[in-house]
Amino acid sequence: MDIATSLGLAAGIGVITLVILMGGDLHMFVSEHAAILIFGGATAATLIRFPLASIVHGVPLGAKFAFSMRRMSQRELVDEIAGIAEVARKSGPVGLEKVEIDDPFLAKGIRFVADGYDTNFIRDNLERDRDNFLTHLDEGQKIYRAIGDCTPAFGMIGTLIGMVQMFSNMSDPSKLGPFMAGALLATFYGATVANMFCLPIADKLHVKLVDEEINRSLIIDGVLMIREAKSPTLVREMLLAYLPEKHRGADEGEAEPAAA
Repeated sequence: MDIATSLGLAAGIGVITLVILMGGDLHMFVSEHAAILIFGGATAATLIRFPLASIVHGVPLGAKFAFSMRRMSQRELVDEIAGIAEVARKSGPVGLEKVEIDDPFLAKGIRFVADGYDTNFIRDNLERDRDNFLTHLDEGQKIYRAIGDCTPAFGMIGTLIGMVQMFSNMSDPSKLGPFMAGALLATFYGATVANMFCLPIADKLHVKLVDEEINRSLIIDGVLMIREAKSPTLVREMLLAYLPEKHRGADEGEAEPAAA
């Protein structure tokens, strides 16, 4: 689980709730009209912007990856792939069938190697799998960003509607307060949904999309080198290029005793 996302949302909700309670109570900030306009309007605009299939795939996938962490880091992937290459060198492709692998994408590639598929098939299949996954993750990012962009606008629309209703009932002072409160709450809802939920999640998904692209490309190269029976040392050295510069030194230092 991605603790940062959960902590950030909890902290944001806590701060807003605390400030509200310091000056009144939560009932003052409940407006059915504002909620219907913000969530209904944002849903309608999203349906207009994106195909239904993209929404069905993108929204759940985006929510899942915003709150989840990858099982293995890039450094751990390099170490595991180098270890698998060592198994392949000693026991051949048949020995790979007994290797336990946590990462599903890496496990799929190693299964192809163990089953004896040719290099072109493995490359095409894994690259297609990677590209499809990244496409759905990118759709999720775009959908959350689109919702974050349109909710403040619908908040402004709600404010304008409330202002019109308020000015249309100037003869009845008892209605001015509720209409004005509803108008301001629409803006409040729109700004909160956009800046507390949708836009941060979209940014988090963008970061994870870039990270997943690097990780899965690393896995593809590692699997192909294992298929071509490259030495574990060469596999490690080639995959180190995917790591940030500050992490390569530690890995190289760890790799030297093994090579000796």
